[in-house]
Amino acid sequence: MSAISSPCIKVCVIDPAKKLCQGCGRTLQEIAQWSRLSEVERLAIMATLGERLSPPRDGQAPRRSA
Repeated sequence: MSAISSPCIKVCVIDPAKKLCQGCGRTLQEIAQWSRLSEVERLAIMATLGERLSPPRDGQAPRRSA
């Protein structure tokens, strides 16, 4: 059995404003569904996490995840 790709760093705290895990940047729905997603779906989500966790640039509103 192969390991599932995961961005989890064991800092599981949900930001109440952003509704994202402060450790990995995933939503609660993504975390709950993670083991049922395909590797392609997991990698696509992981590709967006850096942008989700980075602070908004000056003059720009923070992005909201769908």
